[in-house]
Amino acid sequence: MGSYRIALAGNPNTGKSTLFNLLTGLRQHTGNWPGKTVIHAEGEFKHNGTDFTIVDLPGTYSLYSNSTDEEVARDYIIFDKPDVTLVVLDATSLERNMNLALQVMEMTDRVIVALNLMDEAKKKGIEVDSEALREKLGVPIVKISARNNTGIKELLDTVHEMAKGNVATTPYRMTYSEDIEAKIEELSPKVRQMIGDEFPIRWISLRLLDGDESILNSLNDHFKKERKGGGMTNVSVNATT
Repeated sequence: MGSYRIALAGNPNTGKSTLFNLLTGLRQHTGNWPGKTVIHAEGEFKHNGTDFTIVDLPGTYSLYSNSTDEEVARDYIIFDKPDVTLVVLDATSLERNMNLALQVMEMTDRVIVALNLMDEAKKKGIEVDSEALREKLGVPIVKISARNNTGIKELLDTVHEMAKGNVATTPYRMTYSEDIEAKIEELSPKVRQMIGDEFPIRWISLRLLDGDESILNSLNDHFKKERKGGGMTNVSVNATT
């Protein structure tokens, strides 16, 4: 097959772009996302004889629709379905970073968490039990320091194996209140009937329950592109259950 596609997600100031630059070097190019004023950075690298294309998603604190950056990152994960989504976390402030990781894991099973800035964590006396974190989150956890080029080979080996389909994951999924879970259960079949099984039904149902209309706009845009404007009625789901 051609190159595998990797999405790079993370909060601002986690060293995500440092990792992107380390992996791609001069083999990168930037522009704007189609129809957006948001910078699109993409690059290539090779590992174990395999070609990879990596997309540096905008740095965001969430994947809701509070900004164009968040919509761009969200839509790429949902519609482009990267072979691996690599979530870069700052090892010195895991609690603040974890929100984004949990959201990504609601959207895709193909997730690897890179604990970056391990050198800073060490200086601050912070120890991270990556094995306990892996058991809790249900996805691979790799400790790295992008600026010191440490842990990168292990990270890329893990990316390679997941891209090939050799890494099974059981991503942690949030459980909400009984009332919300009941509404998700009621809405999900309607969402599935409208858009099929190729998208994260639970995540989209949650966004609709939260009143996020932008996800409907993105779904409609996606189907229009796929069908070239024909044969598909607009997606419209009543989430007021």
